[in-house]
Amino acid sequence: MTYLRPKFRHPELPKNNLGYSVDYYEGSLSTLCAGCGHDSISAGIIQAAYELDIEPHRLAKLSGIGCSSKTPAYFLSNSHGFNSVHGRMPSVATGANMANRDLIYLGVSGDGDSASIGMGQFVHVIRRNLNMVYIVMNNGCYGLTKGQDSATADSGSKNKSGHVNLFQSIDLASLAIELGATFVAQSFSGDKSQLVPLIKAAMNHPGFAFINVISPCVTFNNNPGSTKSYDFVREHMEATSTFDFVPEMAEITTSYSEGSQKSVKLHDGTFLQFHKIAQDWDPEDRISAINAVQNAKLKNEILTGLLYINPEPVDLHEMINTSLRPLNSLTKEDLCPGSEVLKSINKDWR
Repeated sequence: MTYLRPKFRHPELPKNNLGYSVDYYEGSLSTLCAGCGHDSISAGIIQAAYELDIEPHRLAKLSGIGCSSKTPAYFLSNSHGFNSVHGRMPSVATGANMANRDLIYLGVSGDGDSASIGMGQFVHVIRRNLNMVYIVMNNGCYGLTKGQDSATADSGSKNKSGHVNLFQSIDLASLAIELGATFVAQSFSGDKSQLVPLIKAAMNHPGFAFINVISPCVTFNNNPGSTKSYDFVREHMEATSTFDFVPEMAEITTSYSEGSQKSVKLHDGTFLQFHKIAQDWDPEDRISAINAVQNAKLKNEILTGLLYINPEPVDLHEMINTSLRPLNSLTKEDLCPGSEVLKSINKDWR
């Protein structure tokens, strides 16, 4: 079996503004099970980076351990990458971001990597509002160890072995909103038209952007009785809105009737444009977002789309007032300015 993609591509493939065709954003051939939802998410990341005209060397992809954490090998092969130990990806992302704030950071994790062994790291990277995209490929089971229920498996859900989960699930999207994440979305790996704009918007958000993607495990958790199967998600999915990411230079047009349209302008002039389906939901109101998620759960529905956004976030660099220059570019003279400067600093504290 080969892990290398064929080099031949159709010579007339369209190119983005950088002159790259979409194949430039691909990676190795996937070794995941055929039909795995994680591969659909990888394809969404590839499409988003291509459409945003991102130079691959400006992006760093990070992951932990699990089926989901293997996926960075399958996209953006021309980007920086680091595969960390189980549940510790947020620490590596934090260190890298502190050293070089100029890169785009994309973290990929799973429900075990984030909701179990990595829960402590997940909680603190949110409260620090690290400027990164954090995608959880959520299938409700441990695919690498034969399908045991994970912490996100819903109570009453039945796995492939017939075992019914007795425990309450950890709702990562609700938790992220509660902890102060400034961009929280939820999607389904089988809904590319929704997922790609969400990833594009997350990449343009100057703070912690979290996307929880329901990604059915075709081998261990796609059976009747599972609440993470393709059939269940398709039958119980309820979207907050139809959603568009509008680049800064594009004309903004709409044909929606008055009262159903909402546009949120972001820091760089880009727009998020909503056609609201859930009329009692406001994407800029945390309480409204939390209520919408909980009301959907009461109706046995999976709420997808952009759940919450803070259009004026304060990221970690701004919080702790770091240098505008990337720390990895500072010289010895910058870091050790001499005894006279130190005396001046000490004098201010006397």
